[in-house]
Amino acid sequence: MTVIPSPTTPPGSPAPCAPEDVRRVACVGAGVIGGGWAAHFLARGYDVTAWDPAPDADVRLRRLIAAAWPALEQLGLADEASQDRLTVTARLEEAVADAQFVQESAPEKLDLKRDLLARLDAAAPAGTVIASSTSGYPMTDMQTEAADPGRLVVGHPFNPPYLIPLVEVVGGERTDPAAVEWASRFYEVAGKSVITMDREVPGFIANRLQEALWREALHMVANGEATVAEIDASITEGPGLRWAVMGPMLTFALAGGEGGMAHMLDHFGPSLKSPWTRLEAPELDRALYEAVVAGCDEAADGRSIADLVAERDRGVIDILRATGRLPRSAEEATR
Repeated sequence: MTVIPSPTTPPGSPAPCAPEDVRRVACVGAGVIGGGWAAHFLARGYDVTAWDPAPDADVRLRRLIAAAWPALEQLGLADEASQDRLTVTARLEEAVADAQFVQESAPEKLDLKRDLLARLDAAAPAGTVIASSTSGYPMTDMQTEAADPGRLVVGHPFNPPYLIPLVEVVGGERTDPAAVEWASRFYEVAGKSVITMDREVPGFIANRLQEALWREALHMVANGEATVAEIDASITEGPGLRWAVMGPMLTFALAGGEGGMAHMLDHFGPSLKSPWTRLEAPELDRALYEAVVAGCDEAADGRSIADLVAERDRGVIDILRATGRLPRSAEEATR
């Protein structure tokens, strides 16, 4: 087992446990995101203690988890998974008193985040990593009031957290790099697909890509260029099927045929200057060209263009079949 360095702890304080040894998680904030996190952690066999200031938080959270449980059963529950391992407390300090990991999912208000993270830092055991589910704020802006900002990281999920695998992990300027490494490893152990970012980017990675598509869609509706139904169908019946298999970059690389991304950029690069979107295109200089080509080679990880095409085709067929959009064969129709 790889040993992950522990975040810095004050002298004389107990060292935090290894990511593989975590048994109790605190979920602070029990709305849609926080409740989704609680459901995920319960399904993975953790004890979960939750806190939310709403007076009916206990009832709402248990209802949310119960609604998510059938999907979690289909995904596969851990042997120790149980909704009975949830405890909802009335006091924030009690929720995190013995937590081995803390997931904060409060509303997106910067002052609220700053204050809450400072309170969590004061109440949680020394060295315990505290992650924020923020969808846009950099941790540098949120960790300003914490006494030990070194253990504060962003763990940005996608809704619902119990179903969508992705979590983006990044620290702030005052975050201990060991805390980022620890959190990334913990999320992997907890069954998530992790992107550990090298630097803070407002909105992180996936949200920025979503936002670009969302803004262009709003422009088209506002200008009468496309309807909502047309926009949605253009993704679900088009590039969305491919993106689910290998994402936009490798998808574009396959547009270059055997020449891959280099040929695609040589052939289609000039179209970046075409006014297809309202976003300004970056200059396709040599540095960007080489970075994109090298990145696609790295992502391909030794797979040839033919290998990638076959993988894409199998994946799209599986998606069409799973969503009931693949026409049945004559043999199947007669069964």
